[in-house]
Amino acid sequence: MAISISVVLLLVILTVIFLRSGKLKISHALVCALLGFYLANSSLAPDIHQGLSGAADVVSSVRP
Repeated sequence: MAISISVVLLLVILTVIFLRSGKLKISHALVCALLGFYLANSSLAPDIHQGLSGAADVVSSVRP
């Protein structure tokens, strides 16, 4: 588990750097995809899913 968390943190840092630079190349997109796969297999996945579902519920309940 410790190796998985370290990889997730490394990929988060790389993703932030790539996004801040403003240039998202193919290699950068692959790193972002790997980040998604590692997050999906981590213990944070249920919390992320609940957070996104809650945000979607709030947005869908807003009437213009």
